[in-house]
Amino acid sequence: MESTLGQPNFISVAFFLVFVLLTLGITYWAAKKTKTSSEFYAAGRNITGFQNGLALSGDYMSAASFLGISGMVALKGYDGIIYAVGWLVGWPALMFLIAEPLRNLGKYTFADVLAFRLRQKPIRISASIGGILVTLTYSIAQIVGSGKLINLMFGISYESAVVLVGGVMLLYVLFGGMIATTWVQIVKAALLLFGVTLLALLALAKFGFNLSDLYGAVENTYGRSALEPGGLVSNPLDAISLGLALMFGLLGLPHILMRFYTVPDAKEARKSVAYATTFIGYFYIIIPIVGFAAAVLIGKDKIASVDKGGNMAAALLAELLGGTPFLGFIAAVAFATILAVVAGLTLAAASTISHDLHFNVFREGKATEEEQVTVARRATVAFGIFGILLGILFKDQNVAFMVGLAFAIAASGNFPALFLSILWRNFSTAGGVASILSGSLSASLLIILSPTVWVEVFGFSSPIFPYKNPAIFSMTLSFLTAFVFSKWFPEKKAQSAYETEKVRVYLGVGAE
Repeated sequence: MESTLGQPNFISVAFFLVFVLLTLGITYWAAKKTKTSSEFYAAGRNITGFQNGLALSGDYMSAASFLGISGMVALKGYDGIIYAVGWLVGWPALMFLIAEPLRNLGKYTFADVLAFRLRQKPIRISASIGGILVTLTYSIAQIVGSGKLINLMFGISYESAVVLVGGVMLLYVLFGGMIATTWVQIVKAALLLFGVTLLALLALAKFGFNLSDLYGAVENTYGRSALEPGGLVSNPLDAISLGLALMFGLLGLPHILMRFYTVPDAKEARKSVAYATTFIGYFYIIIPIVGFAAAVLIGKDKIASVDKGGNMAAALLAELLGGTPFLGFIAAVAFATILAVVAGLTLAAASTISHDLHFNVFREGKATEEEQVTVARRATVAFGIFGILLGILFKDQNVAFMVGLAFAIAASGNFPALFLSILWRNFSTAGGVASILSGSLSASLLIILSPTVWVEVFGFSSPIFPYKNPAIFSMTLSFLTAFVFSKWFPEKKAQSAYETEKVRVYLGVGAE
């Protein structure tokens, strides 16, 4: 069957417009409730555990999850599932290690936790660098996915599509803040779970609802190797590095950590992780079915000819199984997915710039509510424009792969410092700054020198750094520098504040 992808069709445009109007309606409603900085950054701390769990899953099930993993499974086989499993296993660790301390210690950003007993200025500046590097690389992946999608749905150029997505996303964040972003994420999570379930059921119907028949068809078409490891990650060190990045990267993602400030207390924070893990676990169990079914029913060559990174496998399968109306619905859901995630990322970046840098570093805690929100909105615009420009530069990358790199930076720069500040009495400001900067910058540098960027983006013949994922090196360096610098430059004040911190972490006394 001939695909209509790349030609504008009325049904796709109609679904797209309905979703945009619905979310702009939410933004208008939220804008009337967003007056204070607490409402802009944290939705006034009035979101329930269930609502936050849905919003967290909406924030996390990104274009990389939906478009990227299904495409990766379709083109690379079994190894694509590593991403699905890797992104899921971080959630129990988040629940037991980070969620409760974060909610009890912080106010708006994860840097609040680090600054609780360390010196404000140096730790917030370094945490801001780490946070912005993560949100920027993560945003690029979402923007690439959205550009491809709108480009193929409406038949407009990739560059115009990226600008269109960036413009709509800026409207959400600028006017609605966290309240609008939360409700857009809740709506999007419900739509995505429904859409993927329907797509998987229609695909399984082609194989008599029998997974053995589906995998048998994959083996018959592409050989046994498609169901065995090695299609994407053949080097054991690369595999371990990728696993570390996917698991611990979650615990350092600013836009995910920020969501824990939207609930009233630590109990609701734990509940929200439990709900999120359930929704996300279900999603990642069924998304490989979509990828394998696309490989058999459409064919790898056809998927790769539409998009080199394989990001359109789910859309092509939807069109094959449900015609143009289902393609329109799935494309609109994918678009909703991207908008919700980019809005969350942009809000996290804006809060880092306005709350951590402007309010706490430059103004030393003396800015008015109105000034904070104004700076946050200006930061939103700047970050949005920069993200759009980088999205245009990285146009041919697989989005799941790009997010894997963002996770490597989060696992190396943000997670070690956050983890040690909560659990290690002797952790000092020098150790925190060294840990964040060495982890973030080494991960970013190694990614640039790796085959992914040095060869595929810049076009050099061979990479300087041979591995695709740097987490095992950059994460080790981050923990090592944290230990060495904390021992070299001990801090009595930070050590004595550890007992106060423990009381607040475990009992919630004094939490905002």
